[in-house]
Parts: sequence; C-alpha cells; structure tokens
Amino acid sequence: MPDGPDTPDDPETTDDDGGSGADRPARAKKKLSFWVELPILVAIALVLTFLVQSFVARVFVIPSESMEATLHGCPGCTGDRVVVDRVVYYFRDPGPGDVVVFERPGTWNRSEFTADRSDNAVVRLLQDVGSVFGLATPDEDDVVKRVVAVGGQTVQCCDDRNRVTVDGAPLDEPYIHYDPEVGPTGQERFDPVSVPQGMLFVMGDNRNNSGDSRTQGGGGANGLVPVDNVIGKARAIILPPSRWRGVGDHDPQALSAPAWQSGIPAGVGLAAAWPVLWLGRRASALLRPAARRESDRAPEVTP
Repeated sequence: MPDGPDTPDDPETTDDDGGSGADRPARAKKKLSFWVELPILVAIALVLTFLVQSFVARVFVIPSESMEATLHGCPGCTGDRVVVDRVVYYFRDPGPGDVVVFERPGTWNRSEFTADRSDNAVVRLLQDVGSVFGLATPDEDDVVKRVVAVGGQTVQCCDDRNRVTVDGAPLDEPYIHYDPEVGPTGQERFDPVSVPQGMLFVMGDNRNNSGDSRTQGGGGANGLVPVDNVIGKARAIILPPSRWRGVGDHDPQALSAPAWQSGIPAGVGLAAAWPVLWLGRRASALLRPAARRESDRAPEVTP
C-alpha cells in the first residue's frame, strides 16, 4: 500500500508535549523574533529618552551648595535631582524669580564643582550615560541660579536694609539663605549693573556662598548670563523621595501685588475658572428653554 499521511501517533512527527513537528519551527521562530525585537525596542527607548531629554525635560543633579536651602547640594556628594523644563522658554524668556539651569558663560572664571569621573574607562562611560538620566554628576559645567534681573533693568546692592534693588526698588526675597560657616549674615555690596537685552543677572539663594553674576569674571558685564545659554527652568525635586516638592519661582520684583494675591498658589485662579465657566453654561442652557416659552406666549403686536 502507498504510504499514507503521517498520523499524530507517528513518534517522528510528534513533540513530547503532543504538538506536531510543524509547530517546532514556528515556536523557534517566535523565540528568535523576541530576541531580535528586544534590542530594537531598547534602541527605540533610548532614542525617545534622548529626544525627551534634549527638547522636553531633563533630570539634573545639583552639584553645589549655592542654592541652599531651596536646592540641596554639596561638593563631593550626591545632591538633589531636579526636573528641568526645556519647553517653557520656547515661548518666553526667563523672568525674575525663575530658577534656571544654564551653560556656564565663557566670561565666568570659576566652576562650582568638579565632576567625579573615574579613571577606569568602563566606569567613566557608565557615569557619562548615568549623567544623562540624572543618576550621576554631569561632566559638563552646567549651573543653576535664580534670575534676579533681566534685560533693560539695573541691579545693585544694597539698600539700608541690606536688600538687593532693581531699578531702585528693593526685592522681596524670602528664599535667601546664609551659610553660618562661611561668614556673617549679609550680602556683599556691588555697584549698579545695567543688564542689556538678551542677558540675565543671576544669584544663588545661598547668598553668602555663591559664585554668581556679582563676582564671576570680576562682576559687571562679565558676570551676566546670555539668555541663549539657558537650558531650562527647574520645576521639581524628584530625588531623594524625602525632598519631593516643586521648585518655587517667587517673583522678587512683585512687591505691588496685594497680599491676598501673593498668597494664592500659581494656577489656582485658572483651576477655579473652569467650574465657574461650566456653571455659567449650565445656567444658560436651563434658562434658554424658559425664555423661548415666554416668547411663544407673548401676544403679537401689530403696528
């Protein structure tokens, strides 16, 4: 008799688990496709992360004490990790009170930290990769400070109450911190500095322990920061968990706002506008049919 088709009882065409021999290549192909797809998925994730870090938001390590107590950092240790918004300044320039991360200008002559890079090439590579995700101190000399004055303004220190003034008006700076181990409480005096358009005058919140626009490059014009050097605005501390909070952007020049307004957190007015708008629309929708019925019952008046 001619050979018939193989049956499931044929041991040569049956798997140990009861499947046909034809299933084996399919399963092998599926396993192989997973291992082919895995590096592709990893590569896509890395590319997306790179794009987000480059154009949307990035995590930075605070490497120095100059922004205490708003942001924690210290030489040779791991500081706060902050999320920096890179989108906001696509639509506007930095304003007074913004805590900004920027590339150290070429006129600045003093770095506030030294990158703790290993001599081992492999470890150094891992540190470089980790710095992109905020897991290690960055190798580049990026700086974080608070904007005090912008283009067109004149900044000086100090008035008779040891306050910085902008265009002759004293600033309201509740975030100022003084390091008792560095020196006496008080701010260094400096002559008036006129800030050109496209430039920023920045200072650290740790007012007696910060190398900033007052002293970098000898102060004056050399201490200013070009707006083009700004990377983004610090929004929130994400690590360590005990420090989870937003980074304040109190405007030190907003002394004319009423006290009740200055106590309202940013965004509350916008949030409150939505239910008011919704209630207004609902009331309008309910009143409209009643108004139509009254109009239909009203007698017509002929001229």
